[in-house]
Formats: sequence, C-alpha cells, structure tokens
Amino acid sequence: MVPVVMLIAGCVFGISASTSRGSDLRSDESQLRELVLARESAVNRYAAERNQLDKSVADLQQGIAGYDVSVAAAQKQAQALEQSAGLTALTGSGVEVSLNDAPLGPNGELPPGARPDDVVIHQSDVQGVVNAMWAAGVDAVTIMGKRLINTSAVLCVGNTLLLDGKTYSPPFVIAGIGDQNAIEQHLKDEPGLDLFFEAVDAFGLGYKVVRKSQISAPAYEGALGVSVATPIG
Repeated sequence: MVPVVMLIAGCVFGISASTSRGSDLRSDESQLRELVLARESAVNRYAAERNQLDKSVADLQQGIAGYDVSVAAAQKQAQALEQSAGLTALTGSGVEVSLNDAPLGPNGELPPGARPDDVVIHQSDVQGVVNAMWAAGVDAVTIMGKRLINTSAVLCVGNTLLLDGKTYSPPFVIAGIGDQNAIEQHLKDEPGLDLFFEAVDAFGLGYKVVRKSQISAPAYEGALGVSVATPIG
C-alpha cells in the first residue's frame, strides 16, 4: 500500500512540476482530500506491518550471516552504504526553512490583488526548497522532521502536505544538514523559487531561513523499492 501511495504521489509530483505556480493541484480538490484522509489510517497500519516484517527479515539475515560467509560479506557492504542512502540518523549544522500561507485580513479578506491560490504554499514551493538543498550538496534533508531520500515523493493536497502517507499542515519546515553558506546561496539562485519569492513580496507568504548549529535527521523509515536483485553465490 505504501509503495502504491508513493508511486501515485510521485506521478502527480512530476506532472505538477511542469505547471505554473497557482495552477498545480489547486483546483477543486475536496474529493482528493477526503480520499487521502480516509486512506491515511490504512497507510499507517500497513506501514506498521511492513516495519515488523522488515525486522523479521533483518533478524533472519543476521542469523544466516553467523554461519554463511557470503551473506556476512554482503551485509557488510550494505552497511557501508546505509549512510549515503539515508538509512542512518545524522546530526549536524545546517539551515532550516519555514514556508507558510499568507495571513488574511481581520474578516478573512485577501491581500489587495491576490487570488486564493496566491496566498497558500504550493507543492512547487516545497520542491524548490528541497531542490536547492540537494544542489547545495547537503548530507541530509528532512521535511517536518521526516527524512527524505532520492525516491521520496511529496504531494500537496489543498493546503496540506502528503508525505509517506501522512498529512501535515503549514507552516512546512524543511531542514538540510550541510554547508550553511552553500544552502543559502542555492536557495537564492533556485529557479523553481522565483515565482514564490515574488508572492512573498506581493502577498506576504511566510518565508523564514534560520541557521541551526544542530539539526537531527532520523533514518529514513519509508518503503524501499527493489528493482534489481540477484541471488548470492
């Protein structure tokens, strides 16, 4: 179930990246929102089952490695790659970025000249920040405290964020562990954020960049797809 949700999210994410800001996934989304919320509990249940199965597999592998040299060698190779794959927790200095919807007037009125789509954070805005961080060569990226890997899919449904089958409301917090100067420069230079910065100035969208001496990025806990596998020995 989780891989299916991620696949769907990834497909929509790719399509929306090519659309202009203000039109991606911002039409009538009430039915999609209801579907996502209804399925979230099921995703959580399946994720718990998957985690238990992962643990059982790991225990079996560990047991076999005790007497099978080839399995032990393969495990050692895999462990050496875990950090770069995002499967181990990391802590270090970096930059934290917060994105938030624009404030409305006392009676809920929009800023002058704004449309409803202009005052909310879009999927492309979150993606732009993530792209800038990867381009800066960060060691790890998190959204709302959840670790991302290169296959992670993020989807905005209305003004909520769908990540690994769970929904989050703004402000959206994206953090990167790495060179702070490089991250800040890439945020300024990221083409995918040009329209967002215009909306920040024109309509008051929330954008906050803070240097952090310590950011914690947990190990990635989502599903891992295997496309190629060969037997050992």
